[in-house]
Amino acid sequence: MNLKNNLWFVYAVTAGLFWGIWGVVAKLISEDVNPFMNHLLFTGGMLLTLPFVIRKCKLSQFNVKGLIWGCIAGFFAIAGNIAVFYAFSKGGQASIVIPVTNLYPLITILIAVLAFKERLNLVNIAGILLSVPAILLLSGETMLFTDPSAFFRGFGLNEWFLFSLAAIFCWGVFSAAQKVTTNYISAEWSYAAFVLTSVIITVGFLFAGKIHFALSAKTISLGTMAGMLNGLGVLASFAAYRAEGKASAVTTIAGALQPVFTIVLAMLFLGESLSGMELTGILFAICGALLLSYEKKKEKIVLA
Repeated sequence: MNLKNNLWFVYAVTAGLFWGIWGVVAKLISEDVNPFMNHLLFTGGMLLTLPFVIRKCKLSQFNVKGLIWGCIAGFFAIAGNIAVFYAFSKGGQASIVIPVTNLYPLITILIAVLAFKERLNLVNIAGILLSVPAILLLSGETMLFTDPSAFFRGFGLNEWFLFSLAAIFCWGVFSAAQKVTTNYISAEWSYAAFVLTSVIITVGFLFAGKIHFALSAKTISLGTMAGMLNGLGVLASFAAYRAEGKASAVTTIAGALQPVFTIVLAMLFLGESLSGMELTGILFAICGALLLSYEKKKEKIVLA
């Protein structure tokens, strides 16, 4: 692969890496904060990265439509995060909620094909067919494979399942909106719009009394670090779209490789071990990412 001509792939993998590291850091504070406080820390971490990004935001590249789409992307991303929390609070089992919500790339792919008119070659389709089971295998819970009857018995039109569907929809739309945003403005401006939206929503949570500050210094520092890492992942994904990466490919690659990095880092720093299914998922994810990055060479037209 010629990396110079496939920068979008490098950025997509980088997004998966940042989000993968974020998964390890976020796990350390998952029991100490509610989603609203987590969002405040998330926003604070992103604000620390903003000065380095703003320097590359040129006024000549500013576009109102891009700003609006960037804010729309931010709104759906945050809405998806909150929906997952409520799915758990309404009785959803992690063994079902996590694999289900990790299927959000399917929504992005559907939007990309129907709305963006993106075309997938047979190699790309094979990549999707490998990446989807990879996401499920690496979700951290494998009930779908170990006890499928129990998995499907858990479905129903109850509140937790509806919130899970809402998260799939929100994250899928978020990824598609990222692609549209970068059609109008640079990755840096797109990220600035995303952060702006996050700040506005944080202020709303504060006025609504949803955020409580009884946290240790360790939780605050780790939460802020998690926000920085998540924000850098968002910035890398914007850069992937800006570098003409397909929405269907960027989302699936980042979504499949994120848990790969999380699991490997958890093994190294948290002393966790890999199961056979997780090893299989890693293999599927890597192969799927490579297949999704494949582009047919355009034939050169030679004039006689």
